[in-house]
Amino acid sequence: MVDDDPSIRETLEGFLEAEGYEICCAADADELDRIMRIRPVDLVLLDIRLPGRDGLSLTRDLREKSEMGIILITGRNDKVDRILGLEYGADDYIAKPVDERELLPRVRNLLRRVEHSRSFSAPSVMSFGQFQLDTRGRGLTDPMGKSVPLTTAEFDLLSVFVRNTGQVMSRERLILAIKRRRFESMDRTIDTLVRRLRRKIEADPDNPQLIKTVHGTGYLFSAPTGADGKKVRT
Repeated sequence: MVDDDPSIRETLEGFLEAEGYEICCAADADELDRIMRIRPVDLVLLDIRLPGRDGLSLTRDLREKSEMGIILITGRNDKVDRILGLEYGADDYIAKPVDERELLPRVRNLLRRVEHSRSFSAPSVMSFGQFQLDTRGRGLTDPMGKSVPLTTAEFDLLSVFVRNTGQVMSRERLILAIKRRRFESMDRTIDTLVRRLRRKIEADPDNPQLIKTVHGTGYLFSAPTGADGKKVRT
């Protein structure tokens, strides 16, 4: 848990320890770095408003290195920061003052997802068309072998599309699949991510052939047949 308020750290530490969890507390990003160098961490409760390196930049750094669970602790009016935090890779958020009865099931559910993700033996590389998607390295290469820069949210959405090629996916299903469960403007968020992905993977973003709009429903990912005779290698 990372929070610069010692009373919050003490209260939540005592509560979660009583529930059987092993908790380490840090007042800032530097203390968290020291903890992570000497012991494994499965989940971080992270205050957005931290001195020095704030919670948003820390979320982005953590997600680039790890698939650990991240729950942001935010002020009730920090709507923009919450959305940015989810864009940067946070799994969930909870508003201050923290309700322990609400926090506990969020922690339990996220830890189950983290454990399942670590035990899931999916292929590390999938292809669509002549693109290569590296799910472990979280990278995308184009037909020329060049790296295509993707944000965390863009990568997560593309991974869902590739794994569900040929299926019509509603916006709600997509937002749940990429675990951004608390976005207030769900439809607009997915539409924005799709537009950004089209600019990066479509030959003609205005006439998309990979991510097709199904009006009134959502989107359909339709990958062309590659040289190996398969639509998607799984």
